[in-house]
Amino acid sequence: MIKVKLPTMLVCVISVLFTSVSIAHEAKPNSLEQSPMFIGIKSAPGQVVTQFHKALKAQDKIAARKLLADDVLIFEGGGVERSADEYAHHHMLSDMKYLAATNSELLEHNVKVTGNSAVSMSRSKTSGTYKNKTLNYEGMETIVLEKQLGEWKIVHIHWSN
Repeated sequence: MIKVKLPTMLVCVISVLFTSVSIAHEAKPNSLEQSPMFIGIKSAPGQVVTQFHKALKAQDKIAARKLLADDVLIFEGGGVERSADEYAHHHMLSDMKYLAATNSELLEHNVKVTGNSAVSMSRSKTSGTYKNKTLNYEGMETIVLEKQLGEWKIVHIHWSN
């Protein structure tokens, strides 16, 4: 049996604790891409999703429409739109006005690419006032992308909150 003096044992325990804390701080992500809550956002499909959000917020109908596949399927609020043209002529303008009037903070965004398909899953917190209604909620988004003729296109969106 090995006898260890109490002061020696305390020094060892404290050293291990400080080393663990130091390692934990060094391992802390210094960018969104390194965070486990933000994976794959710099990938080509992740950038398409980011561009789509920016286009909607900027109310740029042409840029937003370009990122959608012609046969995109969009689920939102219990409704469905079955093409990019249907969305562009109906709900897109409402979405743009809504996003321009509110603030959205991305809480989590993960993009997984498998061959010519990708899935983007995110959570965000929205706040602000729209049509005299105060908003403060978390929403979820799933976007499916497909590589078509060398370009990533959004083929499905599902928004919920």
